[in-house]
Amino acid sequence: MALPKWTDERTQQLVDFVGNESPVSQAMVADAADELETSVRSVSSKLRKMGYDVELASANASKSFSDEQEATLSNFVTDNSGVYTYAEIAENFEGGSFSAKSIQGKILSMQLTEHVKPAPKVETVKTYSEDEESQFISMVNDGAFIEDIAEGLGRSVNSIRGKALSLLRAGEINAIPKQEHTKGSSKADPLADVEIDGMTVEEIADEIGKTVRGVKTMLTRRGLQCADYNGAARKEIG
Repeated sequence: MALPKWTDERTQQLVDFVGNESPVSQAMVADAADELETSVRSVSSKLRKMGYDVELASANASKSFSDEQEATLSNFVTDNSGVYTYAEIAENFEGGSFSAKSIQGKILSMQLTEHVKPAPKVETVKTYSEDEESQFISMVNDGAFIEDIAEGLGRSVNSIRGKALSLLRAGEINAIPKQEHTKGSSKADPLADVEIDGMTVEEIADEIGKTVRGVKTMLTRRGLQCADYNGAARKEIG
C-alpha cells in the first residue's frame, strides 16, 4: 500500500504535532506516524529533511536504566502502590521510553512487585454481530464503497473504516473498501459522538477508525479516561 504524500497541509500537521520537542523521540515519531496514518520511517525522514534532530531507533532500543531512572521508578512504584499495572507504569514513566517487559524486569529485580496492580482481564465486547460481519465481508467482496456499507449496517463511516482495518488484519478481506466521496481534511472531532466511559481503547479505535496508539494519544492529550486507559493520569505524570 502506497504511503500518503507529504503535502503542505500534512507537513504542517506534523510540525504542529511535534511542537518544540528536541530531539524528537522515537515515541513521538511513532505517535505522529499513527496520527498521520503513515510509517515511522517516513515521519523520521521528513523531520530530518526539515532540520529536526530525531532520536535514532537504535539508540532508543539500547536504552538501559540509569541510577537516577532506577530511583525515580522505585519512588513512582512505591508512591503509587497498587495503582498501576506494568503496562500503565511503562506508559507513564519517562514518556513511554521503556517497554512493559523492561519495566517488569526492573521492578522484579528491585523486589517491588507487590506494589504493582494486577492487569485486569478485559473482556472484549464485539461491536459487530456475526451476521453484521458476514454482511460486511459480503459487501466488501461485491465492491461496495465505505459509504454503502455504513448505510447498510447503520454505522458511521469511521466505524466502518475501523472494522475494515480489523478484518483486513484478520485476513477476512483483502483490502480496505474505497470511499466514494472524500471531504479532504475534516476538522470534526472523532470522539464527539462516542460514549467512551464504558469502552476499551480497542473498541474506541474500531469505532472511530484509529489505531490503539492513536486513541491513547488523543485520550492523554485531552485528559480523558475510558474503561481500560486513564488519559488524565498519564497527562498529569507525563
